[in-house]
Amino acid sequence: MEKITTIGVDNAKHLFQVHGINAAGATVTRRKLRRDDVVGFFEALPPCLIGIEACATGHPWARVLIALGHEVRLMPASYVKPYVKRQKNDATDAEAICEAVTRPTMRFVPVKSEEQQSVLMLHGVRELLIRQRTMLVNALRGHLAGFGIVTRQGIAGVGMLIALIEDGDPDPVPPLARSALLPLIQQLREVHEKVREMDRQIHAWHRSNELSRRLETIPGIGPITASALTATVTDASLFKSGRQLAAWIGLVPRQNSSGGKDRLGRISKQGDPYLRRLLVVGAHAVLRFSRKAEVAPTRWAAELLVKKPYNVVAVRLANKMARIVWALMTTGRRFESTVAL
Repeated sequence: MEKITTIGVDNAKHLFQVHGINAAGATVTRRKLRRDDVVGFFEALPPCLIGIEACATGHPWARVLIALGHEVRLMPASYVKPYVKRQKNDATDAEAICEAVTRPTMRFVPVKSEEQQSVLMLHGVRELLIRQRTMLVNALRGHLAGFGIVTRQGIAGVGMLIALIEDGDPDPVPPLARSALLPLIQQLREVHEKVREMDRQIHAWHRSNELSRRLETIPGIGPITASALTATVTDASLFKSGRQLAAWIGLVPRQNSSGGKDRLGRISKQGDPYLRRLLVVGAHAVLRFSRKAEVAPTRWAAELLVKKPYNVVAVRLANKMARIVWALMTTGRRFESTVAL
């Protein structure tokens, strides 16, 4: 067999499609591998360049192949798609991956460590539990609204509903309805305690990570956002500037420009929606605190609040926070509180 220099791998749960080429670009091998045969196949090959789509299972396989001496590059699936010829199947996908990994202008995704994936898993589980808690609260409010019982929003309002149900008075809530709602209250308390446990674990990891602690010095960024940024952005030096990081998160206007005329729309919402939401929520907190304290976080933000809607200013402030995150990640410095955002 001719020497294989580049391989494209279309990974899946059980069957892996491999497409290998030599230095001249000619196809050397096209075959399917079962999951148990993947390691043995690559162990027998000399070190080569391997391309894999960046997905949930791409990072662990990249770590395995790197340990075997290969050079592994992960690519976003959306960047590989233009190289797919005609019909889509596993063989053409592997060929497209093999073609895309050799492109000089291709953008690659850094391989995450097990620790980074574990931290992101904590964030994912926490988000799922929060959604479940919201569903339970909405169910309680909806059921009791059928009896004409409506309380204010927030935790205080939920506490009033729970106290009303557990009071035992049959006047506002009938006994049969109370027996139906008590399991929801029990489940709500269990989910709330699990969310608090996730928060404790995230805070513990945040305190043990130097970069995450430095990011927390930025106004509007707390332990949750700092740890998520640290675990998601593996290597900030891959971005040439903070604007590129903000664009990757999706905090820049969508462009539809042509003929030398710039047409800018709303934010692109590309990249990581979780990071984008955390930064926008943090920007809202900064603006809200500045209003209560009757001081503006920045001169430009104060001027924008006069001309632009509150939400637009919050997104622009989140964009600036993302650029500051890039600066702190690449320089190793802390945010100086004497300098405005």
